Amino acid sequence: MLRYALAIFTSAFLLFGVQPLAGRYALPWYGGTPGVWTACMLFFQAALLGGYAYAHGLASRLAPRTQARVHLGLLAVAVAVLGARALWEGSPVAPGPGWRPSDTDLPVLRLVVMLAATIGLPFFVLSTTGPLLQSWFALARPGRSPYPLYALSNVGSLLALLGYPFLVEPWVGRGAQAWGWGAGFVVFAVACAVCAVDVLRRADAGQADASPAPAEAPARPDEGGASHEESRPGIRRTLTWLGLSTCASVLLLATTNQLSQDVAAGPFLWVLPLALYLVTFILAFARESFYSRALCTVLLIGSGAGIAHVQTAGPHAPLAVQLASYATALFAGCMVCHGELYRLRPAPRHLSAFYLWVSAGGVLGGLFVSVVAPAIFRNYWEFPLVLVACFLLALAGMASQPPAESRSLRLRRMLRGAMLLIVAGNLVYTMVREQGRARFSARNFFGVVRVMEQNLDDPEAHFFSLRHGSITHGWQFVAPERRSIPTTYFTRESGLGLAITEQRRLREAVGLPPGLRVGMLGLGIGTSAALLEAGDVMRFYEINPVVISLAEGEGGYFTYLSDTPGKVEMVEGDARISLEQELERGEPQRFDVLVLDTFSSDSVPVHLLTQEAVALYVRHLAPHGVLALHISNVHLDLLPLTLAHARALGLRATFVFHETKGAALRSNWMLMSPDREFSWGPTFVQAEARVRRLGLRGEPDFTWTDEQSSVLRVLRKPVAAPSVMDVEPSSGATGPPSVSQPEPE
Repeated sequence: MLRYALAIFTSAFLLFGVQPLAGRYALPWYGGTPGVWTACMLFFQAALLGGYAYAHGLASRLAPRTQARVHLGLLAVAVAVLGARALWEGSPVAPGPGWRPSDTDLPVLRLVVMLAATIGLPFFVLSTTGPLLQSWFALARPGRSPYPLYALSNVGSLLALLGYPFLVEPWVGRGAQAWGWGAGFVVFAVACAVCAVDVLRRADAGQADASPAPAEAPARPDEGGASHEESRPGIRRTLTWLGLSTCASVLLLATTNQLSQDVAAGPFLWVLPLALYLVTFILAFARESFYSRALCTVLLIGSGAGIAHVQTAGPHAPLAVQLASYATALFAGCMVCHGELYRLRPAPRHLSAFYLWVSAGGVLGGLFVSVVAPAIFRNYWEFPLVLVACFLLALAGMASQPPAESRSLRLRRMLRGAMLLIVAGNLVYTMVREQGRARFSARNFFGVVRVMEQNLDDPEAHFFSLRHGSITHGWQFVAPERRSIPTTYFTRESGLGLAITEQRRLREAVGLPPGLRVGMLGLGIGTSAALLEAGDVMRFYEINPVVISLAEGEGGYFTYLSDTPGKVEMVEGDARISLEQELERGEPQRFDVLVLDTFSSDSVPVHLLTQEAVALYVRHLAPHGVLALHISNVHLDLLPLTLAHARALGLRATFVFHETKGAALRSNWMLMSPDREFSWGPTFVQAEARVRRLGLRGEPDFTWTDEQSSVLRVLRKPVAAPSVMDVEPSSGATGPPSVSQPEPE
């Protein structure tokens, strides 16, 4: 068994090791949204289905000798393709710059095509390994169950997933990862070829033929009817396999979307749900007794109540509570699906068909979350709906009365069933109530956008707000005399307001004509346009067309752009790609102030905060321009990261915070300027209590680059110890001394 175990383990490790790597390459080109991973998963599941179909076709149609020869040829082609890409493209799996999208049309299709062209063939070959080699093992070792090899493949997948965010991503760059993966694929190809040679040798010796291995012993009656008869599984059983695997796939992807939209889209929060998904496969397929209907029911009840609390509390619910609630629900729900799936497993002679239908269910789940749900739902409704479906599956499993059940056990079973129904109803009620409060709701590849109306009975406080996911991205008062007031994170007292005011004062002091040129990465409802004066120009970069249409007045909710006395320019598309293209055309924008406020819900697009991205922004600044980064975040501490960028670029860093007060929401801003005295101007001296000047001395502990970035390094700790930062000397300026550490958010 060793040679088969080694090949299957290696293939699974590589199969799941390349998935977060491919996602990291795709993420910067498609807005850094959670939809990137969902689209990637659709490709991975489709390729896996193709691999299982190939394995099923070989195992069911061809003699073992022919199977081995065909697969050896496929292995040779895959290795040759990897070698050719390494020579011509400079990397075995990394996509070249030609794959960078020029617009936002058809992002899912473009992403799937890119993945197919770059890693499609090696990924396909890896996906064939599990079912094909298990069928070879069943032929070569009659009477021994091949199902432990399936559990072993999931162990390899799990180790790859858990190792990526903790051991690989924080310390190894993307390029080195790609080359390491290519070398690992060559090792796998050799191991798989050894298994194929073993099949050829046994076929030549007459020890294997086209007949399947003997069936396992029939299941006991108390094993949920999971008989292993040799007859071909019927339509009902096949559809049940398909439905159970689809339900688990939807739950996996919907949970990942929920987590990614409020923290950051990236490997750290991609692999944790997928790892739990694989753990349920490992447990369910290792031993039937590992699946306990009673325990899974209790976990579903507890996690369902926790999720209802998290959805009510919003993004300010502690991250640990959110992760625990969603993770427990994912584990329990997938354990129900996979546990019931294993109870309905067929005899080994039908295992390739079994895996094929399970994989088809995964693809259906990916299609539903990536394509169908955004088209028919205006919110992430698939998550509570699929969770309720898992509740109903657990309820159906409990409906059959076990033999010799005591009255006490029956009462407890009925109580669990009643609690399942109550929690499921509460989840649906929470979803419907939240959606019913929205005046407008839309969903696309870039997330869910809703317009909320509040204080309808108070004309002075009546306003419309825009929410992206669960975070407020701006509000505007309805009353004509108040609608021009800048609100939320963009008031005149915020870091951005101070930067614009000081730049305007400096321009007047040196006798330059009035009029600032301001760049804004991220539109929201256009609140920052309220800070403009006649002669100013503000150039917005926004990737979401729904946000653009709302800010430009669709529905009559927001009027900041039409009311501003300044001039507004709009650039649709990913902000970083647009800025890079402008430099390629020889069009540096020479902004007096360039603002970064590009959050999807509370999720940070990592590719817009790397050292290379910040250096790109600096190239678009005027000689004395200021870079303003909005770094407010519930779960991530972005202050050390942005300070590291300032030190690397030789810029003076000033941290400005503002508490929630009146029309202002709590905000943290990092201002970067090439001028030492910028933050000592009168504008900042008057707001001295909220200003922290951070020195340039010292080496940063870490930074983000395009090659290497990890959200794990910036997660907020429950009780954060003060970090050591240098105090910026005043250079003779008078005024209160600055302190080095800002107050925690």
